[in-house]
Amino acid sequence: MYCIRLHGRGGQGMKTASRILGSAFFEEGFEVQDAPRYGAERRGAPIFAYVRAARRPILERGIIRRPDLVVVADETLVPVSAAGVVQGVGPYTVLLIHSAEAPAVWKRRLKLGGEVFTLPVAPEDRADVPLIGASCAGAAARLVGEISRDALEEAIRSELVGMRAEVVAENLERALGAYDRLAPHAGCVREGDAEGVGPFESPDWIDLPFEDARISAPDIHAGGTSVQVRTGLWRTMRPLIDLEHCHRCAWVCSTFCPDGAIRVDDAGAPQIDYDHCKGCLVCVAVCPPHAIHAIPEEQAADAAAAENAA
Repeated sequence: MYCIRLHGRGGQGMKTASRILGSAFFEEGFEVQDAPRYGAERRGAPIFAYVRAARRPILERGIIRRPDLVVVADETLVPVSAAGVVQGVGPYTVLLIHSAEAPAVWKRRLKLGGEVFTLPVAPEDRADVPLIGASCAGAAARLVGEISRDALEEAIRSELVGMRAEVVAENLERALGAYDRLAPHAGCVREGDAEGVGPFESPDWIDLPFEDARISAPDIHAGGTSVQVRTGLWRTMRPLIDLEHCHRCAWVCSTFCPDGAIRVDDAGAPQIDYDHCKGCLVCVAVCPPHAIHAIPEEQAADAAAAENAA
């Protein structure tokens, strides 16, 4: 069974990539599972999707803990421990990463025993997020070696049905281009062993008392009583800009901010809208002079309270 995990950020098309890859496997006669996994749905947040494919019925469920292939759409996720990019990676796991760095660089950084491949990306293409998923799906299909070019094309057309013809054509171009680029490495991904469940013990039952509906049920008195929640409240880490080190190349951080929460003032300096910044920290990763760093939101709140008290 092939176990494939695709990592990216919200808005980069990883859910669509898993569906394209799953449909392409299905076109080739495989049994398939594909599903995304994420928390609160928001652009820029780390997410992953997974695909299982086998010539027999698939009985496993849940996330993939020992992947045969890991696809990374955004290299800034690699150092984010919560993204779990290298979780469960073994000596035979193949890593495919969307990056301008050479494969040898990533292999050395991550101390991986398996094969590492990259999809080169130009700096100006980094913000072209809608097409990254198609590129990753095409490259993954080639590395597996079980999916023909025709099956990949049919999967893309079926998953993007209803979209404008030019959108479908551009996704096809990106996906098939990545598929052709990795032709020398077709079939390098090997099928792993089925994941075992190990010894299983039935859990003890817990009896819960039945409560009156006035205690357990929601009590809504009128419409429009909810308080508007600013998306900045989702943040756990706050990016801070050191304007003394900032080179005023604000087009970089403001372009890559997935929610447009960075604006440029009249002096050309970037300013963060903390009411809507969700703390994805893409700006920290892409800042050329490293003038943006992050601190825990709790620490920022303490500093603000101390300043107000003074």
